[in-house]
Amino acid sequence: MSRKRRTFSIDFKKAVVAEYLGGETLHRVARRSGIDPSLLRIWVEKAEAGDFDSETASAELVSAYERKIGALERLVGRQALEIEFLKGALRAGPSRRSAPISVISGPLASPSSGGAS
Repeated sequence: MSRKRRTFSIDFKKAVVAEYLGGETLHRVARRSGIDPSLLRIWVEKAEAGDFDSETASAELVSAYERKIGALERLVGRQALEIEFLKGALRAGPSRRSAPISVISGPLASPSSGGAS
């Protein structure tokens, strides 16, 4: 039976590492946090190497991209509704294609039978 892999936030990792670096024993911090001591050792190494800072920056970048994607998806949804509305308006609107129309005055005038006096 496989166990589900847990994920921890950067803030949680930083807090646990800070407890350890603050003088607590590795095993006590690990037990209280519910993590394996070897995992805590890995986090301490990463924190000392500055990897958590790059992970924080990456997480913030992903979050910014997710916000942009959400805004674009909402925009696309609104535009799709507008397109469907306009298609419906075109289908329902009156068709005047058979009557000639003048750009200046509208429908053409009837031709007169006599000359101008």
